[in-house]
Amino acid sequence: MANARLFFPALTVLCGLGLGSARAADWPQFLGPTGQGTALDARLPLHWSETNHVVWKTAVHDRGWSSPVLLDGQIWLTTATEDGRELYALCLDARTGRILRDLKLFTVTEPQFAHQFNSYASPTPVIEPGRVYVTFGSPGTACLDTRTGRVLWTRRDLPCNHWRGAGSSPILWRNLFILHFDGADYQYVVALDKETGRTVWRTRRTVDFRDLEPDGSIKLDGDLRKAFSTPLVIELDGRPALLSLGSRALYLYDPATGREFWRFVQYHCHSGTCRPLYADGLALIGWGFPRGELSALKVAEAGFAHPPGEAWRVSRNAPNKPTPVRVGDLLFVVDDGGVGSCLEFRTGRSVWRKRIGGNYSASLLATRDRVYFFNEEGDTRVVRAARRFALLAENRLDAGFMASPAVDGNALILRTKTHLYRIAE
Repeated sequence: MANARLFFPALTVLCGLGLGSARAADWPQFLGPTGQGTALDARLPLHWSETNHVVWKTAVHDRGWSSPVLLDGQIWLTTATEDGRELYALCLDARTGRILRDLKLFTVTEPQFAHQFNSYASPTPVIEPGRVYVTFGSPGTACLDTRTGRVLWTRRDLPCNHWRGAGSSPILWRNLFILHFDGADYQYVVALDKETGRTVWRTRRTVDFRDLEPDGSIKLDGDLRKAFSTPLVIELDGRPALLSLGSRALYLYDPATGREFWRFVQYHCHSGTCRPLYADGLALIGWGFPRGELSALKVAEAGFAHPPGEAWRVSRNAPNKPTPVRVGDLLFVVDDGGVGSCLEFRTGRSVWRKRIGGNYSASLLATRDRVYFFNEEGDTRVVRAARRFALLAENRLDAGFMASPAVDGNALILRTKTHLYRIAE
């Protein structure tokens, strides 16, 4: 472990996603305070290696692809035994990397199948002052007291055959803890009372998946019904609205009641994984497999009354898994095979396209002038967030990235397949 260093003080920023006031040093959910993968005012390191700018490096036992979340000097993440029988939540000191709590939350006697590419601990936790909420999908969901580590409530009665493993991360909105369950058998969104864990509403997906056997029974192959995406609360016509990507459709719900306002259906892709982005009245949607496609939907123009039209759609070098990131009027994208692109956000017009290298599952991270690309081989390419391509740095750690990054002030919190790192200058 390298010598611990002091990190820069954080500025206060406002989070508009129901998480209240979040400081620049907080990263309370998947893809950060806004859920958009940006830390615009952070001065993040440009260069690092196993021997350079590593403040600390802590081994994480077993296997999990959940991304770290951070609040009040604590980092939380999940892990699981490779066979899925034991499910854990870990808490680390953000300054020193010391493991403060290693809590086995659930024992699973008969784990569902999870594809080797996935893990049994892939959904990212969500944290607020005093509480952290973790889920492993159908095998178990829990709320913990962050001060004592005490389990406040659990749920193990939310059915779903995750088919290839769980992957959707939860969110908090007002008094609700909202989760996706898009599996081979059941597809629904559920909101729990965050204080008690009881169900407030549960809404079934309404798309016709068009995958029935001739006798009307559901086909056993669940890929067409499977999804891994994380919802996003936006403001629409002065009201909150929940953008929720299932398989083969984007839905707009009332986050307070679960009422469906509309769905935008497409049958070209399935198993959507990217989290929706929303800016300038457009929702950017990555539709998933078997080929990546990106759509910009005119959500603000449509409002609550009817499904939106498409502003643009691209399929060349679009991602299946990594969520893109927007900086100003530009959208930065990497496909699973390592081709990076810069597009105009409002038009989808290609600005540049370059082979970045490697294979990608982790989502992108952006500051005001840089975009960070983290690949499965352990490399990070840093590119200028501009219309002209410029590779600023290439960095490498010993194991690859499946989890997406987090930010603590001016430091990177990076989870590889084996360790958690604090990277800072």
